Amino acid sequence: MVGIEEVAAAAGVSTATVSRAIRGLPRVSPATRARILAKAEELGYVPSSAASRLATGKTRTVGVLAPYVDRWFFGKAIAGVDRELHGRGYNLSLFNLGGRSAPRERLFSRSMVHKQIDALLLLCMYLYPEEVEDLHEIDMPLVVVGGPVAGIATVGIDDYQAARTITEHLIGLGHRHIALLHGSDDLELNFSVPKIRVEGFHDAVHAADLEIDPDAVFFGNFTVASGAEALRRFLTLPEPRPTAMVCASDEMALGVLFEARRHGLRVPEDLSIVGIDGHEMGACAGLTTVWQDPTGQARRGTQMLLAELGGEVGAVHSEVAEQRLVVRETTAPPAAF
Repeated sequence: MVGIEEVAAAAGVSTATVSRAIRGLPRVSPATRARILAKAEELGYVPSSAASRLATGKTRTVGVLAPYVDRWFFGKAIAGVDRELHGRGYNLSLFNLGGRSAPRERLFSRSMVHKQIDALLLLCMYLYPEEVEDLHEIDMPLVVVGGPVAGIATVGIDDYQAARTITEHLIGLGHRHIALLHGSDDLELNFSVPKIRVEGFHDAVHAADLEIDPDAVFFGNFTVASGAEALRRFLTLPEPRPTAMVCASDEMALGVLFEARRHGLRVPEDLSIVGIDGHEMGACAGLTTVWQDPTGQARRGTQMLLAELGGEVGAVHSEVAEQRLVVRETTAPPAAF
């Protein structure tokens, strides 16, 4: 049986170009497409059954690669993609890593091509350079929603500025001893965001000529439970303890808040608490945060992918999403200020 490699060699192009020509995707010149189709017919090449069923060569399916589906940001983003695709005649194909870091070898080239998707949206996660290369070799529109991935266009907030803004809010209230609960995904599936948010916190503290107490730096995994655990560790610190805590996500901040109240700490009188993300539960709990809209970000990324599939050159590009400081009831000046 003749494979795509033989067609590529006969036409003098890459296998990715053959795939694009046969599937009817843009960025293949009419002359090149005609030459490829002629060689494919001459050699008796038969494309996949999925492709041959479609007159256009397109599956009208967009893939979403997510490290988790049961966490707030990812669930909201997936809903945004689905909402955008629903009215456009496209389907969503979800690739869920399920919180697992392995097996990852050639995950993309094996499963994505097999499932015949037309474009791919990745939700913030760390990718190895060779994985990025694999994605580009598949030669389909790509975009990341959330934390940046080198070499791929990204739609997301400025995580550095979000962390710096929320820290500067506390400093502006007079807090001088500030704890940090930063996110450290245990499987490194969401690598860039935690690191960037920590940098924003550090720079804000240093710019105010304050010191970071290493004993007041805690680690969580972006869950409410890890926030509660961090507060229990916070209570073991000797007096005087920090008067405020910056949490790298709202979910962790909520865990800190709930556990603080269980232990009789008054918020914000004894401890000011802030988060980042704009979780709906944060609004109910009166949490001060930097708000973002993952559903809107995912819809915007999906719009870009569909525009490029429609032939709009340069439709997919990096774009900074809206974010804003929302001050609520969990922050106030320190009691002695």
